[in-house]
Amino acid sequence: MKFKKFLHWRLVLLYLVAILAVTVVLTTAVGPVYVPPSEIVALFCGKLQLCETAAALVPQKYETIIFQIRLPRIFLGLLVGFALATAGTTLQGLFKNPMADPYIIGIASGAAVGAALSLTVVPRFLGGYTTPFLAFLGAVFTTFLVYSIARTGGGAGAGAGEGGRIPVDSLLLTGIAVSMFFGAVLSFLMFVAGKDLHNIFFWLMGGLWKARWREVEVTALPVLLCFGLIYIFAKDLNALLLGEESAQTLGINVEGVKKILLILSAFITASAVAFVGTIGFVGLIIPHITRILVGPDHRILFPASALVGAIFLAWTDALARVLGEMPVGIITAFFGAPFFIYLLWRRRKGYF
Repeated sequence: MKFKKFLHWRLVLLYLVAILAVTVVLTTAVGPVYVPPSEIVALFCGKLQLCETAAALVPQKYETIIFQIRLPRIFLGLLVGFALATAGTTLQGLFKNPMADPYIIGIASGAAVGAALSLTVVPRFLGGYTTPFLAFLGAVFTTFLVYSIARTGGGAGAGAGEGGRIPVDSLLLTGIAVSMFFGAVLSFLMFVAGKDLHNIFFWLMGGLWKARWREVEVTALPVLLCFGLIYIFAKDLNALLLGEESAQTLGINVEGVKKILLILSAFITASAVAFVGTIGFVGLIIPHITRILVGPDHRILFPASALVGAIFLAWTDALARVLGEMPVGIITAFFGAPFFIYLLWRRRKGYF
């Protein structure tokens, strides 16, 4: 039985990797200048020194378009989708709520305030990297702030009880309150932004048009590292789905696992939004869809959701390019908002 399950998981991941490879080729072809997929494959093979003769026949302009403009954007999109889907899977399992997403504890509002500060009042001490750096710090700071308030504010009654336990509802309510406060701060910064207002708007809508290989390199390390660390806790998260008391009887440090997963989710989300802005709904809809396809076991759910998230964002960004460089956050909202309403309807009907 275990062997059959292992074989099934392996086939699922192989199929997803194959779809991802096809996605990279096909989405690279999309843009103002159409590049035939055969030319793209020839260039890829040439870079891998597999068929240098065929690569030499491809026009030079295609090589520039592919490797200097489109591939950095596509790979950054893959990393962002990978990260947001992973964070969404983690938080939905942690909160035992299919409507949880990476921004549920205020990460988006904190990142937005950090980005807005860099575009209005803070000197650009890191040049072009000032905005992503402050967005990252804002997202991480918000997570620690929400956790600290939930812990100290819940000391009596429903909050931090025996052993410093923090109920999930305390985290959620604190996240909502902090998000509203940072939303007011963001509105004030936008009010006084003047000529920088359009830069804040574009960041808030989310987009991949500024992607370069340097951004891909900076994003890849924290995203892949956080994913690896999160995956270590896949079995612990499975146990938490049975209830915190059941998990404790299995020898799991429930509060420690919750704290670590919360921090790792914040880091991987902050790494994703730092360069591209807030792209919503990926972390909401992808884990839920993948859970329907592969089941609730996080040992397969994590890698499958991450790959599906990467594929989804690559295609939505390709659609954004076709529609005249529309911010990809708008496209994901068109897909995500109806799906969110569908989840609310199913929840009201008692399906989960």
